[in-house]
Order: sequence, then structure tokens, then C-alpha cells
Amino acid sequence: MATHAEPLLPNTEPVDQERLAWLALALTPGLGPRRILRAMRDAGSAEEILRLPLTGLEALQFPAAAVQHIADGKALDAANAELESLNKSGASFLTYNDADYPERLREIFDAPALLWIRGDATLLSKPAIAVVGTRHPTPYGSGMAEMLSRDLAARGLVILSGMARGVDTSAHKGALAAKGKTIAVWGTGIDVIYPKENKSLAEQIVSTGGVIVSELPMGTFPAPQNFPKRNRIISGMSLGVLVVEAGEHSGTRVTARCALEQNRDVFAVPGNVTTKNAWGPNTLIKQGAKLTATWEDIWEDLPAQIRVELEAGWELASKGPSAASLFEEAPLPPAETRVMSALRHDEALQLDEIMEKLEPELSSSEVFTALFELELAGRIKQLPGKNYVKTF
Repeated sequence: MATHAEPLLPNTEPVDQERLAWLALALTPGLGPRRILRAMRDAGSAEEILRLPLTGLEALQFPAAAVQHIADGKALDAANAELESLNKSGASFLTYNDADYPERLREIFDAPALLWIRGDATLLSKPAIAVVGTRHPTPYGSGMAEMLSRDLAARGLVILSGMARGVDTSAHKGALAAKGKTIAVWGTGIDVIYPKENKSLAEQIVSTGGVIVSELPMGTFPAPQNFPKRNRIISGMSLGVLVVEAGEHSGTRVTARCALEQNRDVFAVPGNVTTKNAWGPNTLIKQGAKLTATWEDIWEDLPAQIRVELEAGWELASKGPSAASLFEEAPLPPAETRVMSALRHDEALQLDEIMEKLEPELSSSEVFTALFELELAGRIKQLPGKNYVKTF
């Protein structure tokens, strides 16, 4: 059950030494976010905690190792070293008391005491939808994640995800394609890009006004236990969570469970029941998640005030075509039309299969030319092994 917690101190201009003390506590072994926030309520400030004698620290119910770490000055040393690393990387951090700390995240049971960030911190409080799913999606799953993220981002919603392979990556790319904003929540330090192939995506997110977020210190490398923990942040900052594809034992279930515990809406894209990735969303739909096929399915469930605010900022021309026209295609030459009719959204076809299907009607050179033109126009996508699929 989500509970709302007020900021511990007034949101005045942060004092450098106070914020440094927050950083010291966050880096102290054995101190989780709930223990730190409880101690803050008792002591009044992070600086005051660091000044306490051994008996005072023990009275806060800190573990013995944490007490010694603070008393020996190691916590403050670690904070200074971390601050130097942050400055070199052009990154920063937010404490639970900072004005830019996302209000929705404060509502959850175990809100992080500290967030490490790269990018525009004010984006963290904007209305956002989390888009999550398997690391091994079908072409249909990738396409739906990208299309829905693109359509929602184009209408002012921030797209939240974890920048993992698969659905997460497609979600971020969809938001960027719409020239929208996206937030990536990492299970590593914000200077450790994972997976490595998403390096350019990470830079693009930040350079276009997005944000990278982590509750882990600089230099933290991937560890299995870190990723389920970060999922509560993804759902916690969002208005709702959209599940695209997820197997029976997918980590996406953790995010969906967090969303339900945090009283967030859960949306799910239905999948083909014969594929293992359909188990997650189809099960969620049976359990009450909203079946989602278009951006409107999410939009109509947003709080009325947020819809009004976002719609006021739309730059869609009032005399422009309706939303359905986003997916209408201009007339194609006959060869390209025939190739398109042979391809599918939900299943890739190998080049040889396409040739065989079209052999009576089109020559191999016509098929090659049509595929090239369609790919150039963004109507189809080439996957590894000369496999082709329709885009959404």
C-alpha cells in the first residue's frame, strides 16, 4: 500500500554541507533508504547525524559497521571522493529533500534517499508513463513498444524505462523519434553504461533533454540484485506502467507488482497466445490490467487535470488530420505494394522466403529494389540475417 510522505525539511535552498552529509549517509554500508529517512526524522538533519557520538549513532539503530564508518570519518571521505567523480562526469545528485526530487517517488514505501542523475532534473516530476518488457521481444513487441512510446511522447508524456535490451530500448527510441522526452533508470552507476551497445542511446537521451537516473553510486557495475530494486523507481515515478511483452519468469513482473503496490495503473498490450512472451501481458489483462492497443487507451485513463495540461501544450494543428491518419500510408508503386502485402508486423520473413512468395510476379531485382525503397521510407525494417518486418 503506497503511503505519502512529506519532505523531511522545508524545501529551502540546499546548503552544500547538508547535501554532502546526505551523500555520506547514502554511501555508508548497511544504511538503506528507509533507515536513513527514519534517522533524518529523529535527528533533524544529515549534518547533525554525522556530528553524533558513537552512542548517538547507536541510538539511531544503525548497524555497528555503519556507526564505525561514520565515526571514523570514512563516510565523509567517501562523499568528497564521490562528489569529485560527479563533477568530472558532469553529473549531479538529488536528496529526498531537494525541490526537484520527484513528488510521486516520495509517495512510495521505500523511496530512495538519494538519486544520482545526468540531465535535466526538472523532467523527473513531469507526467510519465513507464514502458517495460522482455529483453528478447518479437518484432511485434518491439514495434508496439516503439509506436506507443512515440505516440504518447508526441503528446507530451515522458517515457520512462530501464534502457535494457529489447522493449526498453524500443521505448526510448520511440520517444526520441517523436522528439519527446525520456528517462532511463539504471541498475548501475550513471557512469557505467549497460548494455554497452546502448552508449549512443544514452548520450542521445541526455543531449535531447532527457535524464539518466540511478540510486547507485558512481562506478557500480551490473549485478543481478540491482535490477529488480530499480524497477520500483521506474513504476514509482510514473502515472502507470505499460507492459508490452514478458515471459512467465520475466523481471517485468516485478515492475508490474511494484506498480500495483504503489497504486499505479497497469496497462498491457495483448500478445499472440502461442508465443511465450505473451504470457506476462495476457495474464495481467486477466487480472485487471487495461488492454492497450493505441495511445488513446492510456490517455483516457490519465487524471483529468493532467490530460488538460498536456492537451493545452499540444502543437498538433487544429485543422490537421485525425489521429488515425498517423498510420495511413501514401500510395505505393505496384512492386512495393506487392512486397508490403507479403510482409507482416508480428513475424519476420527471410529474404529467400520473400523471393519464393513473389517469384511468379516479381523478378529478384524488383524485389531488391522494392525492399530498399521501403526500408529507406521507414515502412519496413531489416533485421539480422536478411530478415524483414513491417514497421508500425
